[in-house]
Amino acid sequence: MNLKIELVNLVRIIKNLDRKVVIIFLSVALIQTVSWYFTSRRFFRINLFDYFSLNPDVYLIEYLYWFIGDFFSLFLIPILIVKLIFKESISNFGLRLGDYKAGLTYTVIFIMVMLPLVWIVSSIPSFGSTYPHLQSARESWKVFFIYQTGMFIYMFSWEFIWRGFMLFGLELKFGYYSVLIQMIPFLILHNGKPVLETFGAIIAGIALGILALRTRSVYYCIIAHAGVMFSMDFISTLRFKAGEFGIGFNAFISILKSLF
Repeated sequence: MNLKIELVNLVRIIKNLDRKVVIIFLSVALIQTVSWYFTSRRFFRINLFDYFSLNPDVYLIEYLYWFIGDFFSLFLIPILIVKLIFKESISNFGLRLGDYKAGLTYTVIFIMVMLPLVWIVSSIPSFGSTYPHLQSARESWKVFFIYQTGMFIYMFSWEFIWRGFMLFGLELKFGYYSVLIQMIPFLILHNGKPVLETFGAIIAGIALGILALRTRSVYYCIIAHAGVMFSMDFISTLRFKAGEFGIGFNAFISILKSLF
């Protein structure tokens, strides 16, 4: 084997690669690494938790650090890549209204289909003990809505990195295969959650990818995903406060009564 020839061939192959596709794949890998090591709850726990440990809302601060940190890593960094490296409009990556009639229609259908499923799975102990992730959000509506505001910021960033930056960035090269490509990291990042949710992420990742391409917008994916997430947190919190984990009509009435 001639090492020089091998290197020359490798350089030739690299030069013939699609520059935009290479940058997207590499940047997604780097961004996710930055997210895990620097803008995550894990980083906060290791490096910052002691500074806030006397604050009664330390765990809320931990989550807000994660949500806002990932807004920078998952949203602002890709935006800078789009503007400074690709020199393209951010609207090309789904930050536009697109086909709003189809978008709103499919988003409402998606949420209406998901709500009964959320009602059922929220009665399962593995889900009921998981949502909201911040346990103190169950005990205080003030904390709950601060947490949800941060969660929406996170959902906005999360949807953009997969259904905006990655999906639309790879569409020209891979067409509808880009839906499957962006679904894979989306699924992997659900590992460790309740098993039904992780398997559901396969379907959700594909469905949201199709929705984004159909409407030419990421906004409807944000509304759909954030809407389902809020519903899970809200219903799980109501179940916790009412001490009611059934799925029948009587359980529904019992939970409504707990609101008043």
